[in-house]
Parts: sequence; C-alpha cells; structure tokens
Amino acid sequence: MNRENAKIRIEELRGILEDANRRYYVENAPTISDRDFDFLMKELEALEKEWPEFDRADSPSHHVGSDLGAEDGPQKEFDQYPHRYPMLSLGNTYDIGEVEAFAQRAAKGIGNSFTYSCELKFDGTAICLTYREGRLFRALTRGDGAIGDDVTRNVRHISNIPQILSAPVGFVPTEDKPYPWPEEFEIRGEIYMPWKAFERLNEQRYADEEAPFANPRNAASGSLKLLDSKEVSNRGLECTLYHVLGENLPFTTHDQALSAAASWGLPVSDKRRICRSVEEIEEFIKYWDTERKTLPFATDGIVLKVNEIPYQKELGYTAKFPRWAVAYKFKAEQALTPLLSIDYQVGRTGAVTPVANLEPVLLSGTIVKRASLHNEDQMRLLDVRIGDYVYVEKGGEIIPKITAVELSKRPADARLPLFPAVCPDCGTPLVRDEQEAKAFCPNQTGCPTQIQARLVHFLSRKAMNVIAGDATVLQMYNLGLVRTPADFYSLDKAKLLCLEGWKEKSADRFLKSLQESVNVPFEKVLFALGIRYVGEATAKSVAAHFGSMEAVAAASLEDLLSVEDVGEVIAQSIYDFFRNPLNVTMVERLREAGLQMSARKSQGPVSDVLSGKTIVISGNFSISRDDMKKLIASNGGRNSGSVSGKTDFLLAGEKPGPEKIRKAEALGVRIISETEFMELLGPQGLAEAKPDEPAEPQERAGDTPDEPVGPREGEQLSLF
Repeated sequence: MNRENAKIRIEELRGILEDANRRYYVENAPTISDRDFDFLMKELEALEKEWPEFDRADSPSHHVGSDLGAEDGPQKEFDQYPHRYPMLSLGNTYDIGEVEAFAQRAAKGIGNSFTYSCELKFDGTAICLTYREGRLFRALTRGDGAIGDDVTRNVRHISNIPQILSAPVGFVPTEDKPYPWPEEFEIRGEIYMPWKAFERLNEQRYADEEAPFANPRNAASGSLKLLDSKEVSNRGLECTLYHVLGENLPFTTHDQALSAAASWGLPVSDKRRICRSVEEIEEFIKYWDTERKTLPFATDGIVLKVNEIPYQKELGYTAKFPRWAVAYKFKAEQALTPLLSIDYQVGRTGAVTPVANLEPVLLSGTIVKRASLHNEDQMRLLDVRIGDYVYVEKGGEIIPKITAVELSKRPADARLPLFPAVCPDCGTPLVRDEQEAKAFCPNQTGCPTQIQARLVHFLSRKAMNVIAGDATVLQMYNLGLVRTPADFYSLDKAKLLCLEGWKEKSADRFLKSLQESVNVPFEKVLFALGIRYVGEATAKSVAAHFGSMEAVAAASLEDLLSVEDVGEVIAQSIYDFFRNPLNVTMVERLREAGLQMSARKSQGPVSDVLSGKTIVISGNFSISRDDMKKLIASNGGRNSGSVSGKTDFLLAGEKPGPEKIRKAEALGVRIISETEFMELLGPQGLAEAKPDEPAEPQERAGDTPDEPVGPREGEQLSLF
C-alpha cells in the first residue's frame, strides 16, 4: 500500500469506526458485529503505526466509546458525575494463540510466578456502585469512561443489589473496625436481563403493540434508563459484580476481594476459577463455550485477569485498556439449515430488502426462522440458491445473518433466486442509484407498504407521539379508515370501535392522544411527514431556518441549500415533496386539523448581546446542553451544530469534541469557556430562559424503525 492509499484507507476506517461507536453507544442500534469492529480497529492501529504522519490524537484508536455521545452531551433525564477511577474497556482476543501472547506479555512484565482469575463475560450494561459505610450511595453508568449517568434511583429497584451490606457470620465489630467493609469503596459489574425476563418483556410488548427488544443487552440498557423507577422493578433485571476498587483495600488478590464482596451480600459470580497456566485457561474456555448455552442469561466470552493486585499495578494500562486483563470472545454460534424461500420486503423509504426464510433452528438461545440478505449484491456474493443449506450466525450474537453456503449439500434442483424488477407490493418498476446498494420502489404515494410504514412513522414517539402501534395502523389501513396522516384526524369513536378488540376505553385513549398531538412543535410535525432523508436533526434545522411550513413549501432549491447541513440530495427531496399535489393537500388538511405549522413564538429575547452571532457548543456544562442552547437563543444568538467559516465562536465546556476544536482552530474561530460566556452575557443575559414546550413522555408505542435492527454485542466495559 502506498502513502496515498494508506491515507485514504485510514480516513475510511476512522469514519466507519466513529459511526459504529455512535450507533452502538449513543443510538443503541449497531450495524456491525463486535468481531468485525475489532478487526477494523486492528487494521486502523496497524496503518497508523506504519504511517505515523497520519496518526491523530482524536482517532478512535486512541479513545474508548461513550454511551453519552461526546458531541451530543449527557442525557438531560439523569445527572452526571465523574468516575473516581476511569472505566476503561478491555482488549479482545479471538483465539487461544492471542491468549498465549497475552500471558507471555504479562509474564515478561511481572518476572515472577502469578495466577489468573478467569470469569464469565456477561452480556449486559456496565455499572459502577459506590458504597459508603455499608450503604449504597451512588450508581453510575459507564458513560464515556470519565463521566457517567447517575441511575441510583433505578438501581435501587434491582432486587439482587443490596441497599445495605450485611456482615458475615462471626464478624465482631471493634472501635478500630466497626464493619468488615471499607468505609467507602466502588464495585463494578454488569446489569443484565435473564432470558426468561427478556421473553416475558417482549411478550408484553407484543400484546401492547410495541416493538420488541432485539436482545437482552438492549433490553437491560433501555430498562436502566427508564424515567419511571418503579417500572424498573418489573423488568426482572439482575446484576453481577466483578471488580472492587478503593483506597488502601486490605486485599492482595482480585479473588480475595470478590470473595469478601460476596460475604457482604453483594452479587458476585460463583462461575470463576483461578488458573495457573494457559492450558488451564484453555480448559476453562472450552468448558464454558459449550455450557454457556445452558445458562439462564447471555454471555459472550471469558475475562482473564492477573489475580495478584500488586502485579496489576505493576503492569498498568494503555490509553484504552489495562495490560493485566483481556477478554476472550467466543466464536459466534453457527447453525446449518435449509433456505426455504426468499421474501422481498419494502420499507418506509421504498428500499427493498431480501429476507431468507429458513427451516427453524436454535441459535444463541432463540429460534431463528428468518435472516436478512441485505441486497442483491450480497445475494450474488454468497451465490445463494433456494434449497441450499446455509450457515447462519448472529452478528454479535444478536442479528441473524447468512455467512456462507454449504456447496457440498446443494441439491440438484436448487433454484437461483431472481431479485424482482418491480415492487413486490405495487408492481412499480424498481430503481437503483449507482451510488446505492439497495433497490427502491419510487411509488411513494401508491405503494401500500410504504404508505403503512409512513403512517406508523407519523404517529411514532419522535414524531407526533400518538399512542398506536403497527397492528393498529394495519387494521385502520385494511378497513380503509386511513390512507394519509391527515386521515387520522377525521377518525371518531364509532369508526375506532370497528377495530378488532377495541372497546370504548381504547378508543378514548387513542382520541385523547391524537388531540394532544396538535401541541407537538412545528419541527416535529415536519419530521413526521416522512420526507425522504429528513431526520430529526434536519427537520429541526429546516424548521428553525424557515419558521413555517408555508415558507418551507415555497422555498427554492437555492433557499433550501442555504440551510446549514442540508446538501443537494436532501434539498431536492424536500423540494420534490412539496411539488407533489397529494402532499400539498395532505399538509393543508393537517393545518385544518390544528397541527403546529409554524415555530412557536418565544418569550422574547432577554437581551441582544448575542444578536447576529452564530455559536457552536461542545462538551459538558454546569447546566444541561438544552438549557445552554436556550440561553443562547434568549440572548439573540443562533445555535449551530457544526463549525464553519460563519461561526462566530465555539463555546467549549468540559471534554469538548476534539474534531470541533481542531476545526475551530483551523478556521480561526474564537474558542471561549463557559466562564467567559457567562461574563459576556452579564446579569441581564443570565435571566432564566423558559422552555417553550413540555417534556416528552418517557415511552410510547408505535416507535418502529424502517428495518429491524439490534445492537452489536457489548464489551465488558467496566474495569475502571
């Protein structure tokens, strides 16, 4: 690889990995497996080592991921606190040779004999518990490794986490030692959802017409962040703890610390073993690679730690990982099963996805009947035929995918599948852009599946926030009650009682939710229309720029391109949407129904000290980021999401995004601190800005993506 190709590949890998981190930690909807992520990361690290002139401090190879989202800031529902000890992730290995290499590095660094603590790697969400004088004081999520969300109120509803520790039998308190545990210590671990609780939760979500969780890890992570703490106790969460931290702890080994924690009533796994050689480690791995399938919870590997605490300190850490611990990841469980047929599904945007129907097979604790083939190119790459025996595995133990065909078992009558030339739902000829892998149905206003999906999108929580799920919308569509979003506002109780299983209470609940939706702000109404390529952020930018639906509809392509972050593809999509007479009629009917078609008038600026100024914020502040943005707006300033030549200054809090800092410096944009900003506003400018819309409900139905997705498997992100 020459210098220019290396530079191109490095930037490509950084983009892929940063996007994967955002989807995994921030959106909780990853698209690549943990194994694939690790291999891409290793490729990036190798290239940066070979071509150091292209290495950067903000490269994903030099930092761990974040469940906060560095550029999005902390979630407003929870307070944040810094970790006393950073919570680093673990390096991953995938074969016994890499385990041997880890052992050799540790032996070389220590120079003496030592032992290993081998433990199961639980597939959940990381937690850090602090106990003071034997009482649970605080529970923090991993966050970005330095700062985490305070979820103490929710953790108190997890049954096997003790609020007060219990002294072991035989302990006699003295004046010097009033209790057996340190006065203050931290213990790290994993909160997870057992298979039974996961299945029970999804059964309830199906009954409530809500989208099911893709896997126990996703369910555990989402449950831990519920705003209603009492609901957490109904989710069946459990916890396993595996690392004790504190000042002057009276332990010489990691195993001693865990045994002591267990004696205090803390949930510590009994499925661990002290090993003295790589051979014993390999025996432990082989045993659990089979036995894990019988466990009542998900696990995806083994964690190996140097057991002696002084040697842990001697080995130390890299920027991302401890040198004294590593995770061995089990190979994804694989099954061989016949491919019975292929369906071609149409999504909300018109994208056509081939889905393989399989002879049911047990895989990683669940029965798999279907697996996505992604697109026509992937089908050709696999050379898959109807009747073939195919290897199926779960990407990250989560998303079923076909990885290969067993050609030796191909039957003589195996049929080559033909990707449809027309939409399987409406018969419209499919189109495929040269830049896209997917084929699309262009019949947005006449294709039944696209219409139904857009109706579901319109009602979803992030859009109009109306209580209704996919099954309800399907019934309404099949009965001819709705064809466009405007039709919802023509429904009455008599029509709703025609729906199967609906009583007066259900109808009243839906109508009340529909009535409340007329108060949803303009930018969400714009998002709810389902314009292709217009997501939440884009809808907000467009709404803020034009101020009303009328202005957006009348905007020229040039006008639309003047909106920051709106490029040619998005501008053309918005322009075309409002040139379609059917869409114009629908929007007018929504206006008549009372929906918000313009930005709400604010309380008026507190001052004009920021008048005409474009400001970008980055990092964490003494107030929430939303409040900081309101403060800027209330003083006449304009918030922007990205640094450009038009930016007047970058307001940088704690841990600002390195890319924004770099770009601001390159463009000569002034960077100011929160203290400088507050001084600039002065007493008048610091008058409290009132919110202009009520807080959203915590959870609503009808929140389904265009295609089913699930997170890639979790790392054991919780040592420090």
